[in-house]
Formats: sequence, C-alpha cells, structure tokens
Amino acid sequence: MGKLPSDVVVERVLPYPPDKLSRGGLQSKNSVPTRELITRSTFKVYKRRWFVLLVLCLLNSSNAALWLTFAPVADQSAQYLHATLDQVNWLSLVYMVVAIPLSFGTTWMIDSLGLRITLILGSWLNMLGALLRLFGTFESLGLSDPYPLVMSGQTLCAVAQPLVIFAPTKMAALWFSENQRATANMIASMSNPVGLLFANILSPLIVTTNDRIPLLMLVYAIPACLVCFLATVGLRSSGPPTPPSASAESSTSEPFIQGLKLLLRNRPYLVLLVCFGCGIAVFTCFSSLLEQILCVRGYSNFFAGLCGSLFIVFGVVGAGVLGLFVDKTKMFTEVTKVNMALSALACIAFAVVSQMRQQEVAVAAACSLFGLFGFAIYPVAMELCVECTYPVGEATSTGLIFISGQVQSVVLMVALQALTRPLADSPFSTCSIGGDPALSWRVSVLVMAGVFAALSCLFIIFFNSPYRRILAEAKAAQSGRPSFKADCIDTVSQAVCQGTLEPSIGTKENEELDPGKDC
Repeated sequence: MGKLPSDVVVERVLPYPPDKLSRGGLQSKNSVPTRELITRSTFKVYKRRWFVLLVLCLLNSSNAALWLTFAPVADQSAQYLHATLDQVNWLSLVYMVVAIPLSFGTTWMIDSLGLRITLILGSWLNMLGALLRLFGTFESLGLSDPYPLVMSGQTLCAVAQPLVIFAPTKMAALWFSENQRATANMIASMSNPVGLLFANILSPLIVTTNDRIPLLMLVYAIPACLVCFLATVGLRSSGPPTPPSASAESSTSEPFIQGLKLLLRNRPYLVLLVCFGCGIAVFTCFSSLLEQILCVRGYSNFFAGLCGSLFIVFGVVGAGVLGLFVDKTKMFTEVTKVNMALSALACIAFAVVSQMRQQEVAVAAACSLFGLFGFAIYPVAMELCVECTYPVGEATSTGLIFISGQVQSVVLMVALQALTRPLADSPFSTCSIGGDPALSWRVSVLVMAGVFAALSCLFIIFFNSPYRRILAEAKAAQSGRPSFKADCIDTVSQAVCQGTLEPSIGTKENEELDPGKDC
C-alpha cells in the first residue's frame, strides 16, 4: 500500500509519570528517575485506521447476530425447519464447539499471516455461511429437510468467529497510538455484544409467523455481504505505512510455539488465564440460562429479554467509560481488579433476587449492574493481557484466554444443568413445556455466583505484573533504537538488577530472558 496522508502526527512526551509506572510494579524509590524515561519521538497515525476499525466492528456485529439468530424465535424456527428445540439450540451451540479446536490455528494465523488475510477470510466465511442459511430456507428449492443446509451455513459462520473475535487487540496495536489503543480495542470488542443485542431485538420483531423465517435469513445476510465487500476491497495491508507507536515498530511477534512456551511460564498470565476465563464462562452461562432461571419464578419471557438487553446495554456503556479512562491513566490492573470485585457482588445479588417472586426492579437492577461492571472488564483485561505478555503475539495471548473461557463455559454449563432439580409444585412457572416439570435453579445460580466470587478473589490477591509494552515503549523512545524487543527485555532487566522488580514476577518465562544472570 502506498504512503497515505497522515491524520495525526504524534509528537509526544511519553505519558508515564512515576505513579503510572508504579502501578505496573516497576517504580520505587531506588529506580531510575522517570525523567530519564521521558523523551520526544514522532509517530504517525492514519485516517485509514478508522476504516479498519469500522470493518472489524461490522464483521464482529454481523457474526454475533448470526450466532444468536434463532434463539429468540426458537419455537417458530423449529416448526419451519422441521426440527426439535434441541436441534435449534445446536444452531447456537455449534459456535462454542467449533471455536475450541480452531482457536489455536486462528491465533497462529493472525500473528503469522497478518490481520488483512485473517479478516478477509473471516468475512468470506461469514458471508458464505449467511447465504447458505438463506438458501436453506427457500421453499422453491424443494428441500424436504432444510435443517442440514441451515446447520452447514451456521457452522461456516462459527468457523469465522475465532478469526474475528481475536483481532481487536492486534488491530489496536498495529493501527492506533498508545493513548488510543484501549479505546479502539473497547469499540471493536463491544461490537460483538451489540450484534447480540440486535439479534434479540430484530428476530422477534421480524418473525411474527413461521413463514417469515426466510425474510429473517435475508435481513442477516445483507450486512454479511456488505462487510465482506468492504473487507475484500478496502483492506490493503495488515498495518499502516509507518508505525503509530514504539511497540508497533516491531510488529512481528515471537514464533507461535515459542510464544506458547513463554505464556505457560508466565505466572501472572496463568492467573489471568484461569480467572478471566472463568469470568467469560459465567457470562456465557448467564446469557444462555437467563430465561430459564427467571421463568420458573413467574417472570415472563418479555421480562427476561428486557433483562438480557439491559445486561448488554449497560455493559457497552461501562466498557466505553472504562476504555477512555484506562487510555488516560494506564491503570489496567487496578481497573480490572475493582471491576472483578464489583461484578462478583452483582452476580451474588442476582443469584439472591432471581429466586424471589415479583421483584422485577431488583432483578433488572442486578442484571444491569452485572453487565455494567462485568462487560467493561473484557477490553481492559485484553489490553492487560497484552501488556503482561509482550513480546508474545497479541492474538496468541488473548486467544488462549478465549479458549480457556470456552472450555470453562462447557464445564460450567453442564455442571449448572446437573445441579437443577424438578419442582413437584410450580404454580407460578411460565416455562413448563410439554408437561415436563419446571426446574429449580436455586443451587445452580448460587454455585455460579460462588465460583465467580472465588476466582475474583484469587485474581485480586495473586495477579501482579509489570506493563511490559508500556515500559518498552519508554525505553525505546529514550534510546532511539529500533530494537524494541531488546528494549523490553533490557528495561525489565534493569528494574530487576536495581531491586525494583522481583525476578519471579513476569521475567523468568524462559532461560534466555532471565535478567538475573547478568546482574
């Protein structure tokens, strides 16, 4: 791609005063004065970055809407597709099943082949899946059983999901300056729940009768085709002509296998992997089981849908506020820990009030707060993940967390369903179907809240890591050298040798990087 006119020329003093760097665990009384880390350097950011962000947001929203197309209209979908409700549920579950084995290949693809190829491939798979679903509902094709063709299309969309959902951190790192990265990552990440929100709203509005299912498929196929065209024609390269930040100057990551080894030896990252993966699992189970949990206490499907919408809307608002906040303050660790604690409290509140009857305001408030604090963690935690694992590729480190969340989602979903008990008498239930007894979710929601609270406590107590990418940017700007990875290692090594950073905290992931040997 030819050189583009720059949108902004960033001539900046690195915004890392002593109190900011101390939050990463590197600044103390014995450390190098911060003024030695402050220097001026010039980086360019380009107008095209907003187009790349737009394409990723549209692709993320489209893929999420395709995922949840059938869930709000399960009964009508089952009748039109000549399928059972369990088969309709598998149209959503296939996303989870496909994502786990494909995620490792996806992380390698993003970090090795580049953002452009990954997004174009994801957009084509997303579009082909949407069109295949549409063709499967055409009565003119004379299909006696349209379900297999619709499931095939849904599976293609599921294959596209890892290619899309792992990309925000990489896109933010390659295209945006250090004071815009968290905001860009937040916008791209939150486009996924926005797609879920649209699906929850549009599907019931469109499908008033069974014969409107083909129209529903068409409505979701149009955005998929549009974003595929924009990605194929508009994405000319994986990154801009010149880097927007010091870290982007060395956009090539550690080799994939070597990166995995570094991650598995990084103790702060392993804490984040388990604890934040549990958070993803709890949110997945909450979204999937909300209607079933509430209907047994007499709450209507409309109210359950309203709570789900409040959960997403407040989550997007919270993520927007925190994205701007951490861009200014770089308080990734503090923000993540505080929000994990508040999310656990909101989850406990929901577990209690959801078992009470006629408490609509309390239930809606609990769902809103759970979304406000919980959803806001996601983009911040992804940035924190990149900061504590640099120079491992962004897609590799964040992708493993997504895999951890998917695996824990399956385990937790099975466990919560196993903990339910049939109710002999449920006069207020609105969810008993086909004469089957309603299920009590009392124990299940309490276990869900307890697990989330326990893992939140573990994260708050045991997670501590330097902000490697931020420190490396400061070091690179000071020295004026292009070897950014070496600067990252040198900066952490200096802190260890000066006694300002414990060698055990994120610095001995492999023998070659052990700074203690050179002290």
